[in-house]
Amino acid sequence: MSQLLEEILARDNMLLAYKKVKANGGASGIDGVTTGEVRDYLIKNWTSIREKIRERKYRPQPVLRVEIPKPNGGVRKLGIPTVVDRVIEQAIVQVLTPIVEPYFSEYSYGFRPNRCAQQAILTALDMMNDGNDWIVDIDLEKFFDTVNHDKLMTIIGRTIRDGDVISIIRKYLVSGIMMDDEYEDSIVGTPQGGNLSPLLANIMLNELDKEMEKRGLNFVRYADDCIIMVGSEMSANRVMRNISRFIEEKLGLKVNVTKSKVDKPQGLKYLGFGFYYERIGHQYKAKPHAKSVAKFKKRMKELTCRSWGVSNSYKIEKLNQLIRGWINYFKIGSMKTLCRELDSNIRYRLRMCIWKHWKTPQNRAKNLMKLDVPRWAAFKIAYCGNKYARLAHNGWVQKAISIKRLTSFGLVSMLDYYTERCVTC
Repeated sequence: MSQLLEEILARDNMLLAYKKVKANGGASGIDGVTTGEVRDYLIKNWTSIREKIRERKYRPQPVLRVEIPKPNGGVRKLGIPTVVDRVIEQAIVQVLTPIVEPYFSEYSYGFRPNRCAQQAILTALDMMNDGNDWIVDIDLEKFFDTVNHDKLMTIIGRTIRDGDVISIIRKYLVSGIMMDDEYEDSIVGTPQGGNLSPLLANIMLNELDKEMEKRGLNFVRYADDCIIMVGSEMSANRVMRNISRFIEEKLGLKVNVTKSKVDKPQGLKYLGFGFYYERIGHQYKAKPHAKSVAKFKKRMKELTCRSWGVSNSYKIEKLNQLIRGWINYFKIGSMKTLCRELDSNIRYRLRMCIWKHWKTPQNRAKNLMKLDVPRWAAFKIAYCGNKYARLAHNGWVQKAISIKRLTSFGLVSMLDYYTERCVTC
């Protein structure tokens, strides 16, 4: 029995894997076992499962295929393994990560310990501001669905020289797919959604990183999102041809020619960020891309929908979660003016929600007077019959449902939250 496999199956490693899978939650796979039920299942069946793994007889169950709509049309295919298989996958990842990490590029940032998308953006900015302001944006077509298993296993075998571990990884790759109660072989690809897939993706694409480093290219990669920064348009076009050829011929992957492009930073969307040139500081800076802003606004409107039958306090709670998450992700970008605009829009929509919550003209007049609006103005506004949108802009309504009052309800100011946390403002 291999030592590496025993490390994976060790009690402490499995227990840690279980805790991480349980903390992450997520849907159950084809067996219906939930993260809340898996502990009892493992207590009952783990001895048998462990022996099957040791004897190379364990067969992971097929992943449950789920299609998630993309904002720009089409669908993203996710594969949901059973919770038991997620625990085993996580245990494999925990042991293999320290082994393969030293081989990875310092310019790879996705799904790695102590690395994040913001670091990738800051590194890209440094390269752009060092005179490399032509961008080669390479889009890999359906990367997770098209990975060649044989090529991947060959690459893995160069670092993980253990037949037992190689065997269980391959079994996960070929475990199959269940969609609408129909089974489908997984001949290629590593399903998005599995705990093992991100690590396998990095192992595969590390070959691309090595090639780019060998050529002396400035690049950053986050999973299958890769951009290369060069000094001229001519060089960018040459790099696009050569690197695309390497990806298709050596790695057996497909470059999406319609989405891949050579452009200046201003035309780039990378990891949700856009880029602009600040003439005062004579440098490129990052900001949330227009599409990221539109996505935020769409979600914000859903959370402040007047017909959503929940309390306004619950709406504010969900808004705060959205605001904090969004700011924490984009805090390295420049967006003071944007935050002011979004704050104003959020307050405006909440005023409409509160006005509807007050329901009757009598109640509206009473509440306005409670909030220091003169009696004559309160009754005039309450009985005027204007639309919600117009009333939310009324000066007396804004005075009554003021910024200070909305703050007292617990609403987080985007501008204040950003100012406390931003890196660049």
